[in-house]
Amino acid sequence: MSTPLAVDTVIEARWIIPVEPARQILSDHSIVVVDDRIEAILPTPRARAEYQPRQRFELSAHVLIPGLINLHTHAAMSLMRGLADDLALMDWLNDHIWPAEMRHVSDQFVFDGTRLACAEMLRGGVTCFNDMYFFPQATARAVSACGMRAALGMIVTEFPSPYASDAQDYLTKGLLLRDQVRNDSLLSFCLAPHAPYTVSDQSLRQVATFASELDLPVHMHVHETTGEIEQSLKTYGVRPVRRLADLGLLGPNLIAVHAVHLNAQEIELFAQHGCHVAHCATSNLKLASGAAPVGALQQAGVNVGLGTDSASSNNRLDLLAEMRLAALLAKGTSQDPTAVPAWQAIEMATLCGARALGLEGQIGSLTAGKCADITAVRLDEIESLPCYDPHSHLVYVIGRENVSHVWVNGKLLLDDRRLTTLDSHEIVAKAAYWQDRIGAP
Repeated sequence: MSTPLAVDTVIEARWIIPVEPARQILSDHSIVVVDDRIEAILPTPRARAEYQPRQRFELSAHVLIPGLINLHTHAAMSLMRGLADDLALMDWLNDHIWPAEMRHVSDQFVFDGTRLACAEMLRGGVTCFNDMYFFPQATARAVSACGMRAALGMIVTEFPSPYASDAQDYLTKGLLLRDQVRNDSLLSFCLAPHAPYTVSDQSLRQVATFASELDLPVHMHVHETTGEIEQSLKTYGVRPVRRLADLGLLGPNLIAVHAVHLNAQEIELFAQHGCHVAHCATSNLKLASGAAPVGALQQAGVNVGLGTDSASSNNRLDLLAEMRLAALLAKGTSQDPTAVPAWQAIEMATLCGARALGLEGQIGSLTAGKCADITAVRLDEIESLPCYDPHSHLVYVIGRENVSHVWVNGKLLLDDRRLTTLDSHEIVAKAAYWQDRIGAP
């Protein structure tokens, strides 16, 4: 009899949902981890016979899924959670959020706010997020310190801020940061022009050039409201998607955030050019922007991932809640109960997000050779019994409080609900400090 092979970690579980292949559920299987990679997925009796782990986790009431991927957020805005609610988007931005940012946003604000966001997301099973905000160097420090994965947006806008003076300054600083930390395997980058209505043609052409030359995703708010479409027609004579097409920005690098108000021709353009969409259902409903045509996009072949948007517009960085709402909203708007079935909602929160970020070769599914980004969810609480279908339970039953363990790159970041790389007491204290400072008259 051969000697069991020494490995770093074996995670035994009642169920595993690998996402690839689609719809598959593995019962009584284990994931074997070596260094930062998944070495194998196999029945637990075989894993016990063939491997001797340094750490073994026996999760007999759990389902293992790929780490969730938040395809759109502004992490540091967690410090503005609930600052101005129940308002229309432009009133919310112009009268409350942007003025508060001009007064308070700094390197320290972004670092503290991002750590708060990372703690919240990890406790909800999120292992990777796609960010767009000022001072991305502070976001990078916060993410690296806690061991999470992030795609950092090199934000571009024409408006000055405490971070940069104009579009060229934003681009220069973003590209410099990319050069400085490009060897960090947990960090990737996107060009992040804020929106068509805040970025000029000249700047967007420059973004398109850099995206092509550097093979970077372009992460951008697109068609969030009817107002921005009306403004574009008045200013440019075309709808924003057509303007982006004319400027060379439609392509497999584009992650169009929100994409609520698309007509049939625009959906077809997205499909023809291989664009991606970040669906932010809660934020769109809360700001009364509308509901994205997810069913039509998917039927056309457009890849649709899920995002939370910021905690100031959502007000949660809860991707499990987004899965549930995305599935229900698709059914309600189409009057088709088969729209976005549970397995597909899980795929949208994992592999579809990875695909949009160009990271599907590394994350997004539980596959041998991929990075060991793994989330464990407990399914034996009173509120979740009995369980006949783990796919259904993940989408329609459980909440983020059921997330028990999270690994990123094979490193345990959440251990039975306890954060291992972040000081919860310090994070709470920092949030209280900023609440007093921002809320002061």
